[in-house]
Amino acid sequence: MYGATPYWFLLPAFVVYAAFLLYPLGRAVQISLYEWDGLSLATFVGLANYADVLTDAALRAAFGHALVLIVFFAVLPLGIGLVLAALLMRARVRGLAFFRTVVFLPQVIAMVVVAVAWRQIYAPDGLLNTALRAVGLDALTRTWLGDFTLTLPAVGLIGTWVCTGLVTVLLMAGMARIPQDLYEAATLDGAGPVRTFLAITVPSVRPEIVVSLVLTIIAALKTFDLVFVTTRGGPGSTTTVPSYEVYRRAFELGEVGSAAAVAVVLTALIFLLNLAVNRIGERER
Repeated sequence: MYGATPYWFLLPAFVVYAAFLLYPLGRAVQISLYEWDGLSLATFVGLANYADVLTDAALRAAFGHALVLIVFFAVLPLGIGLVLAALLMRARVRGLAFFRTVVFLPQVIAMVVVAVAWRQIYAPDGLLNTALRAVGLDALTRTWLGDFTLTLPAVGLIGTWVCTGLVTVLLMAGMARIPQDLYEAATLDGAGPVRTFLAITVPSVRPEIVVSLVLTIIAALKTFDLVFVTTRGGPGSTTTVPSYEVYRRAFELGEVGSAAAVAVVLTALIFLLNLAVNRIGERER
């Protein structure tokens, strides 16, 4: 009797999942098919809003900016985290638990607080420019959040700072379960630190790498509060990202249908990128 109805136990969880995720997503898809300002009657326009997402140069640029942020939120933290975690685990640093807490701290600080703090650091008279002037590098000082070329990388580096701790802690947890016998055998075979790292450490923490990439790619693509507080998409539209476009179109321009279409496309992009990461991770096992 118990083996005949195992799926009934999943029903409450599925109801909650459907109510808080599937239904809102379905409503967003429905709204994206209309031209609606959120107040008056909606007009059915079919796939016109989606066509606008593909043809609007500003929207394409916003998605391009989000892809650039993936480098700062996911790729750089993964590279830094791999090296940092390997060094810490091999060196057997004292107070490792305290270090994990400190390096993970940016994850528990509200992103708005992080954005405000870094906005002060990047200010013309902020800590970064003050430090550059102190060492005689006045020529390198910039209005970091007002430079058309450097603002997006400057915002991205905040994401690197936030995500590196999370990735490092995840990788350290994976490296902790690698048998030391493997390292000893590699040393006896004459393998150096770099070869040992590439041949043993990296393959052993592949599941943690996949999890890290999934979490950080999602963080990069859905970032809103960081951009909203630091630059509001500026200067010009150089740091506009899809999440910010959803907010701007829905609450500033009154284009709720268009905003819903951007949100649906962003959701699909997040799903496809993370599906690809998971498939690649499974294939390499």
